[in-house]
Amino acid sequence: MTRTPAPFIPPPHQLPPIPPLAVGLARLACHPDTPEEAVIRLHVAIALEADGRLTLHYHLRGALAQLRIADADTPLPADRLWGHTCFEVFIGSEDAPAYREFNFAPSGQWAAYAFSTYRERIDDAPPGAPQLEILRSGDLLMLSATLPAAALPPDTPVSRLRVGLSTVVEAADGRLSYWALAHPGERPDFHDARSFCWQVSAPVSSF
Repeated sequence: MTRTPAPFIPPPHQLPPIPPLAVGLARLACHPDTPEEAVIRLHVAIALEADGRLTLHYHLRGALAQLRIADADTPLPADRLWGHTCFEVFIGSEDAPAYREFNFAPSGQWAAYAFSTYRERIDDAPPGAPQLEILRSGDLLMLSATLPAAALPPDTPVSRLRVGLSTVVEAADGRLSYWALAHPGERPDFHDARSFCWQVSAPVSSF
């Protein structure tokens, strides 16, 4: 009698990662009223993972010595991060005016807010802390943030999510420049739902 060999099952660290449902790469544009020549390029790679987590990779390239970038600190929640260099994401739905805002500082500090409608903040803060990784090398500052699935708007199909990507950059002299996917108004306003213009697409193929 021939014994059939047991199938080989690789250990967890050798298993391939689950591919994301949707991936996007976006370049952020500076508002014309707040130019900053020290920034050469600012873009964001975004992926919605199969387990519902949202991962964002911010890449800021430029003359970093001319910018004010906070040193690493205790990764705790903090307010008013947008007053200095800060990476942001806004997540809303096509079907409701409510949305959520997340701020990530190079220090490792972060903030999460919920709004019922335009700039109407409510106390129901999104649950869960983001996972942050920060790297500074030469002329490149990179920050990766992963939000748990519970932090995204509840009861919203993936195809109805709308995402706004933005960044505040502080120059060494304290000037602030504002970067986003779009600037639909005359003044910088990351809360403007018209700038929530990255749509999460359906998976290209099943797996």
